[in-house]
Amino acid sequence: MKIKDNFILRKVADSYVVVPVGKQTLDFNGIINLNETGAFLFRLLQNGADRDVLVEKLLEEYEVDRPRAQADIDKFLERVKEADVLE
Repeated sequence: MKIKDNFILRKVADSYVVVPVGKQTLDFNGIINLNETGAFLFRLLQNGADRDVLVEKLLEEYEVDRPRAQADIDKFLERVKEADVLE
């Protein structure tokens, strides 16, 4: 999985936002707000990480058990797919 090229992640104050750039601004209205964990996962997806890599990296970075990490990642991936930012 990989984030489409025309979406960028930026930190604004204490929050993270994903915004479209280029031609994508015509097709995508709005922004996506992320917390720190969401931004962490988004960066991994920008580099083409798959679900298994996301789970392993989340377990390395945060104090969370595997079932919780898997459930949270599945929920995150569902929302990212709904927002249509994955290639």
